[in-house]
Amino acid sequence: MERPSRYLANSSTALEQLRGLIHQHESTPGTPLPTERELAESLGVGRREVRRALDVLEEEGRIWRKQGKGTFIGPAAPVAPAAIQGLVQQTNMLEVMEARLHIEPGLARLAALRASNEHLALMQRMLERINNVSPEDPDLNELWDSAFHRAIAEAAGNRLMLGLFDTLDAVRREPGWHHLRELARTPAKVDRYNDHHHRIMHAIRERQPHVAAAAMREHLLDLQHALMQAIHLGDDTP
Repeated sequence: MERPSRYLANSSTALEQLRGLIHQHESTPGTPLPTERELAESLGVGRREVRRALDVLEEEGRIWRKQGKGTFIGPAAPVAPAAIQGLVQQTNMLEVMEARLHIEPGLARLAALRASNEHLALMQRMLERINNVSPEDPDLNELWDSAFHRAIAEAAGNRLMLGLFDTLDAVRREPGWHHLRELARTPAKVDRYNDHHHRIMHAIRERQPHVAAAAMREHLLDLQHALMQAIHLGDDTP
């Protein structure tokens, strides 16, 4: 995969690349990761972005840290997105949203039926992380937002659908579309998205599959509309 420029690279691109690295070593749990400085240099991102991505992976249980010893790969790793660069060149953000609208409501419905107490606790921690993000830090907001959606996908208990989600999520976070995603995340819209997240979480916790699916669909439709507005705004910019 071509290394993103430092201008475009953010915590989400660092997370995607680290997931790929972890996938390569999933058969040997306990494998140590390079230092944050080494990872930053090899991935072409800053140490802050690496640290944030590692925080997500640790929260998901993909890695573990021991003070003075380093960071180690955990027992499970997400499915590696396939042929991401080829897909990016053939699609656009609106097609990505169409695909998300077909997949993620179903994942939310299954999560309401199958989520374990551990899954529910993980989703709740992701929500708390989102709530604590400063409005002035869209990079971190996007990072934990994506992690929350992935926690739902994992709770659905379908490995094939989780793999599809990972592929979609990696395409969605293409650095070239970063500006559009920022335009779709005004403070007012982020507040609305966060309200959607809490409604989705409540429906999953209460084992209400149809309500969870409907809340997820409403959330994604709202985001799709915001992205369409962002695209039109971008087209009007001289």
